[in-house]
Amino acid sequence: MNISTEVGISRKAFYDEIRDINLSPLWEALHNLVPSKPNGQCVPELWKWADVAPHIERAGRLITAEEAVRRVLVLENPALPGQYSVTNSLYAGLQLILPGETAPPHRHVQSALRFIVDGKGAYTAVDGERTTMSPGDFIITPSWTWHDHGNEGIDGDIQPVVWLDGLDIPMVRFFDAGFQESSDERSQTVTRAEGNSFAKFGYNMAPVNHRVSSATSPIFSYPYERTREALDTLYRQLEIDLWHGVKLRYVNPATGGWPMPTIGTFMQLIPRGFRTKPFRSTDGAVFSVVEGKGRVKVGEKVFEFGPKDHFVIPSWHTYSFEADEELVLFSFSDRPVQVALDILREERLEP
Repeated sequence: MNISTEVGISRKAFYDEIRDINLSPLWEALHNLVPSKPNGQCVPELWKWADVAPHIERAGRLITAEEAVRRVLVLENPALPGQYSVTNSLYAGLQLILPGETAPPHRHVQSALRFIVDGKGAYTAVDGERTTMSPGDFIITPSWTWHDHGNEGIDGDIQPVVWLDGLDIPMVRFFDAGFQESSDERSQTVTRAEGNSFAKFGYNMAPVNHRVSSATSPIFSYPYERTREALDTLYRQLEIDLWHGVKLRYVNPATGGWPMPTIGTFMQLIPRGFRTKPFRSTDGAVFSVVEGKGRVKVGEKVFEFGPKDHFVIPSWHTYSFEADEELVLFSFSDRPVQVALDILREERLEP
């Protein structure tokens, strides 16, 4: 028996022996634990609205919002089957509420966002204040706040409403810090008039006695009308960023920071005929197409998309956009956490 064979047998015996007392050799896994670059399982994926919408409608016939608590079809990354995750740190799903329905109140540690995709007139209530939802609106449900949803329509016009849910469920699961509580009420009592939070904090002002007590924005509804106006104005006035077009991040007006401590949210406009330069970053992102048609190239994959389509770009995947029409894209990622931990990395590449 040569020395290398003997060493191999000795090592195997050693590994078997220490495994019995729950030890393992780092040197056997170091290249995977501390890789030269991100090597996560997640893959890019596109969910076409034309493919998804019939199944959302069918779910509405099969189960009520009250039975389901939240009637959602999860956007599950193909590389993470059974984990109810769109990336390793984020959850995404499409929620439906039909005319006359109520999704009962509950609260949980997980922070949540709603981005309205289809229909208008439903509402979300957060800690005693309602906001009526329209396509393109970005709405926050802060951690451990009571929230429920209903669909009473506007001026007699009651439509099915679908929105994109984004939560930090995988992140909270990683820390094993999840708690949830349900209410026996069908809906929570409204204690503040609609628009109260926006009146207090949405006009570059705040009540004189306000003290910041939460990392989450005191505004829980960001109307698309104002967001679109900002994009249009900056498109006319600023030089277009070659990697992002016109891209804005939503902010907490009380601090200037992120609206949510664990999830960053963005809206961008890419002019018709514009092709962005390739970009990559460690914060994998979920995109919702608000307006326009175009394509995104992610690595060697090319996804053609249109309004109400959704796609995910995982961490450190190089991507670029091409706009056939003027594009407006909403996106969310775990960037606030990566910034806080000082691990975010991004690269603006040349073709």
